[in-house]
Amino acid sequence: MNIFTKLTSFFIPKKPKNSITQTNSSSLVISKDLKDFIENEVLIGLDISKDHFWSSFETIVNEFSPRNKDLLQKRENIQAKIDTWHIDRKGQDFNFTEYKSFLTEIGYIAPRSEDFKISTDNVDPEIKTIAGPQLVVPVMNARFALNAANARWGSLYDALYGTDVISESDGAEKVGGYNPVRGDKVIDFAKNFLDETIPLAEGSYKDVLGFEFVDGNIQAVLPDSLKVQLKNPAQYIGYRDDSNDAYSLLFKNNNLHFEIQIDSNHPIGQTDKAGIKDILMESAITTIQDCEDSVAAVDGEDKTVVYRNWLGLMKGDLKESFTKNDSVMTRKLNPNRNYISKDGHEITLPGRSLMLVRNVGHLMTNPGVLDAQGNEVPEGIIDAMFTICIAIHDLNKKGLYQNSKTGSVYIVKPKMHGPEEVQFTCDLFSAVEKALDIPHLTVKVGIMDEERRTTVNLKECIEVAKDRVIFINTGFLDRTGDEIHTSMEAGPMITKADMKLHQWIAQYENWNVDIGLETGFKGRAQIGKGMWPMPDEMLGMYNTKTMHPKAGANCAWVPSPTAATLHAIHYHQILVSDEQELIINREKASLDAILDIPIHKNPSEISAEEIQAELENNCQGILGYVVRWVDQGVGCSKVLDINNVGLMEDRATCRISSQHIANWLHHDLVSNEQVREAMKKMAIVVDEQNASDPLYKPMAPAYDGLAFEAACNLAIEGRVQPSGYTEPILHKTRLKSKS
Repeated sequence: MNIFTKLTSFFIPKKPKNSITQTNSSSLVISKDLKDFIENEVLIGLDISKDHFWSSFETIVNEFSPRNKDLLQKRENIQAKIDTWHIDRKGQDFNFTEYKSFLTEIGYIAPRSEDFKISTDNVDPEIKTIAGPQLVVPVMNARFALNAANARWGSLYDALYGTDVISESDGAEKVGGYNPVRGDKVIDFAKNFLDETIPLAEGSYKDVLGFEFVDGNIQAVLPDSLKVQLKNPAQYIGYRDDSNDAYSLLFKNNNLHFEIQIDSNHPIGQTDKAGIKDILMESAITTIQDCEDSVAAVDGEDKTVVYRNWLGLMKGDLKESFTKNDSVMTRKLNPNRNYISKDGHEITLPGRSLMLVRNVGHLMTNPGVLDAQGNEVPEGIIDAMFTICIAIHDLNKKGLYQNSKTGSVYIVKPKMHGPEEVQFTCDLFSAVEKALDIPHLTVKVGIMDEERRTTVNLKECIEVAKDRVIFINTGFLDRTGDEIHTSMEAGPMITKADMKLHQWIAQYENWNVDIGLETGFKGRAQIGKGMWPMPDEMLGMYNTKTMHPKAGANCAWVPSPTAATLHAIHYHQILVSDEQELIINREKASLDAILDIPIHKNPSEISAEEIQAELENNCQGILGYVVRWVDQGVGCSKVLDINNVGLMEDRATCRISSQHIANWLHHDLVSNEQVREAMKKMAIVVDEQNASDPLYKPMAPAYDGLAFEAACNLAIEGRVQPSGYTEPILHKTRLKSKS
């Protein structure tokens, strides 16, 4: 039985829970939710008939589903060969030269590409030339999706005041209403930022009494009637009149904008010598609206929610109402921001992040669409057809706002294994473009470098997508999960803490940048870095995340709009293009180091206490995430770890923990009974951590709920899951929960 058949029979019923209907123009069977949504919402206003849509979609399904199946089977075949190689050499000294030759022989390492440069056209500056923070948000949650899109601009004062970047010492506590002592610390930090970023010809912003307009430029008024210009007057771009003697000054540094907002009547402005009430920062330059790891969408009903929110973003009319402080509030997309330039012309800046959409990978199928034979259709094929069709509303420029100014659709594609799978994605996008009658190469692709076979063949992956690629990103969490699964038979892995210090991961991060620059990404595409996982620990992020722009990454993921505003400071401090120039000339990262398997050299030296601590940490992380996924359909959330530190968790972090347990279980460092007992012990901890959640279903003391069962299965059955992915078990269990 091949992997595609196994997965279909493993986790999904042949009939969707919600009602289904067959289209008139094809043999596809579509969930009623999806069918009605496409015909009555998506296609309205587009020059695409429902008959053409469904018949074209069926053609694509019939062409690409078998290829999808074959690629999944190839993954399994390669993994089986790697497993056998390690099993056959168990107890022998590891021969790296033989190992590397073997990987080449079986096609795991593809033939090396000649030198080339990417040639992607019609790319927005937010991707080509503007370096800055990037948000990833579950598009299934309309409020979160809107917050992220609107995070293009954020208040520096609010970001500082509400986080631990500003110390609570010396009377600066965050308690009650406004604390002027804390406020003074915020203002002091902000004016230091101004001194560093847009310095005056002399003096400090801490002494500025006001600003004056002189011959199209500005000058700051200092004590003793001293008037000074900026050290670099070109940094001043223009202004906006906010009425009632309030105005904003617009500046630009390292391709990023910010406003000094002046209002002497504002409660904060009243206390400032110059009347400054805030600094508004250009923050989240791009946002990935995620259909994948951060959502729990398992059927046609769920996918309709996902696609409807994406449609609202593309048309600009998405709204979400909620209650806050006993008041009903409505969130919608922010308008553009308008200014008057130094020479009197109007300047318009986007009020929203440039939005990309992350489709799912190749693995899963979805019961919302069945083919003529009653088989579930690969979800990645559904995502491609539906998200691209929805984006035509933006391409047609008929929405309230425009996302891409260059006429492109940006799709991030995760969990691809090697260049053949990237080629499949490019061919799929070409087929959808043709079916929907949009220009060839309209759809761009972001390649997540988060599977080992993609890492070692990254240049070859980029080459097959060289006319579409706009993004590579080191998804180090999934990448670690795949590292464990790929070498499952090699031996017991080192601890997760030690894994972060192993040479493979540092070399992998450098390799991604090296290959990106080698293939012409500078000034053409994004090189991205991963998430800061602790949304409450912004001081830690602020102190450490300079490493990403210094590493040559022109975007890096952050967990919140507030984090985006704080991380934006780093891109004012560091000009990424300069860093990239330095990196181009450094010694290239080592493929051999990347292939170094992180197995424990002397597992007998690990104490029973260390083993138990690692096991409980993994179990707690799995349970804390899975219980919300299964019971509430929450795909990404802040989960308290074993030390009660809030961590942003999604399926990638769950994949690491489940694979690590599976590895130690397979190599007899822990037993089945030990795993189950640790799960029970940690279930009590997780129950206590979620006691205040009225929707939460406790796992203890019965331990018979679906979530607890799923968590145990992820660990105990982890070794035999395809590529170590969590989706098959999670989807199966969530479908049970919904029914």
